Amino acid sequence: MRLFKTVLEMSAFSKKARLNGKSIGLVPTMGYLHEGHLSLVKASIDSSDLTVVSIFVNPVQFGKNEDLAKYPRNMKRDLALLKKAGVDVVFAPEVSEMYPNGYITYVSPQGGLEGLLEGEIRPGHFRGVMTVVAKLLNITEPDKAFFGQKDAQQCLIIKKLVRDLNFKAEILILPTVREADGLAKSSRNSYLDAKERVTAPAIYKALQIAQQMINLGERNPAVVIAGMRRLIGCEKNIKIEYAVITDPETLQPVSSIDGRVLALVAARVGKTRLIDNILIDRKVGSHHRRKNAKTHV
Repeated sequence: MRLFKTVLEMSAFSKKARLNGKSIGLVPTMGYLHEGHLSLVKASIDSSDLTVVSIFVNPVQFGKNEDLAKYPRNMKRDLALLKKAGVDVVFAPEVSEMYPNGYITYVSPQGGLEGLLEGEIRPGHFRGVMTVVAKLLNITEPDKAFFGQKDAQQCLIIKKLVRDLNFKAEILILPTVREADGLAKSSRNSYLDAKERVTAPAIYKALQIAQQMINLGERNPAVVIAGMRRLIGCEKNIKIEYAVITDPETLQPVSSIDGRVLALVAARVGKTRLIDNILIDRKVGSHHRRKNAKTHV
């Protein structure tokens, strides 16, 4: 496994690989790797000749009062995990390499997505995300780039970035990897103390409640959201920032649940901010079959 810390080294490697007919898979990360990251790595290894994993805690996507300084880091552990997984290259630049003195160019989303949900709570966040992803795609020139469904809004914005700026990479979104109790894997889970860790799975349980209500025939999103909020409200150390039912392609609220929707929750468990979501396909037939079965008994 090779470790590159400069844009020049990484770019030269990618250009040579492409000249030799090799396909490249990219897994962008901020390090402190967990099984969710490693599932993306495996997908890349399985479908690409070469796999590049970037490790870069991107300061541009953190707000003034966010956790940039204390964001968990363990490069030695990360490199050991990636070497064991069979990764070909790790790209781990310093901030000064990605944003040298005089840097002035940023990529900003427009059209509404940047001000919804995460964008509303974390102004400027997606400007930072889009900028660093654009840079990583340019530097590594991947055929495919892999992201996790947990960051659903980020995934949607990155897909639009690739389409709008004509990047050649295919963006692949993989399912959220969870702990045994349903808590979505996240580097920030390391912030949770023992009591908070016990209550944090209520976020996923709320999403499951939404799925159950919709599968049983509930079409009113307000009723489903109320059910989600009631469940999370039972936990005193969890504060909801948003709990919504949206269109998966626009993240706009839906007035009625017909077909596929995306349920999303952001909440603070103690001082730790966590997000999660699930895609839900309304099973129209299942509810009617149960009603009809009772009629014929």
